Amino acid sequence: MFTLIHKDSTSKARLGKLMTAHGEVATPCFMPVATQGTIKTLSNQDMLDCGIQMILSNAYHLYLRPGIDVIKKAGGLHKFMSWSGPILTDSGGYQIFSLADLKKVKKDGVHFNSHIDGAKHFLTPENVVEIQSDLGSDVMMPLDECLPYPSQRDQVESSIEITLDWALRSKNHFTQYAIVQSEAEPPRRGLNTQYKPMLFGIVQGSTYLDLRKKCIEELVQIDFDGYAIGGVCVGEGGDLILEVTEFTADLLPQNKARYLMGLGTPLDVINAVSKGIDMFDCVVPTRNGRNGQAFTENGPLQLRNSPYADDFSPIERGCDCYACKNHTRGYIRHLFNTSEILGLRLVSLHNIHFYATLMRNIQKAVTSDNFLGFKSEFERSYKQ
Repeated sequence: MFTLIHKDSTSKARLGKLMTAHGEVATPCFMPVATQGTIKTLSNQDMLDCGIQMILSNAYHLYLRPGIDVIKKAGGLHKFMSWSGPILTDSGGYQIFSLADLKKVKKDGVHFNSHIDGAKHFLTPENVVEIQSDLGSDVMMPLDECLPYPSQRDQVESSIEITLDWALRSKNHFTQYAIVQSEAEPPRRGLNTQYKPMLFGIVQGSTYLDLRKKCIEELVQIDFDGYAIGGVCVGEGGDLILEVTEFTADLLPQNKARYLMGLGTPLDVINAVSKGIDMFDCVVPTRNGRNGQAFTENGPLQLRNSPYADDFSPIERGCDCYACKNHTRGYIRHLFNTSEILGLRLVSLHNIHFYATLMRNIQKAVTSDNFLGFKSEFERSYKQ
């Protein structure tokens, strides 16, 4: 369900296609984060207008609110949120393991208290597969253990054993439950029933490269539909993130999609593409947008700052997003300074458009075997 179309001759960048029941996704791709079934301040039509193909939601948050039963009654997450394109759902493992004292990891699963009301819950790898299957996810992520940085080697070794055990259990239950469920469903209008749900494996190992290698070898034996690099962007510096990313990507199968979880800034994305990564998600474009930071080809702008008070140019000249075609930096600054919600929406919209355009330009550069040239030019003009 993933086709590798072309490899750039100047780097490790790749061009591919991910086929799902809800449509095809050209890679490299960026998935905006719809944690609770919505991309904050933005509509589904905004995503389509920007050219977004696939979004990410979080099974943990949806499990807690509104609850899986509600979403099942609505006909699945696609119908519940009225999004017709592909959806990748994260298991919520990162969120659960961020609860610190509110969780307890055991071999059979994880006990945790809800961050919302303190209610006690217990999830197993099998539960998490069922939850995502009931959501109707196109790409599911298994339950894994994500450790903070830095972590001691013995702690990472123990954690990998748990992650690998859960990965095997997830794959077995995915085959027995999710695939069976998808085949039992009657054909639905607009869906390509040739394509089944996918389950990706998650590579852990912190910054210990030999442990990353061990994790990859065992995950590949289980045989997942794609592979995600987890446990990065949790406190390491940029150089270390890139080192772990490149090492891991080099060991992953060529014919499977590679997903770097939770990264990042435009420069982060370009650097990771150069190392062979196909899929990305991050809250940066929308979270930073809600705080007034807009991304442009010349670097980020903090539109809340006073120099933009009487700046009547668009956020970025030449950009054809709604915000840039209709409003000025000065007006948007005014919206932020008067706490008007429209300001948050406009900058978030521009940022998603910027990321979508960046991915299309990356795809063109890979197609023409000029990715390193594109990367060099982008880095020259982009000022942090």
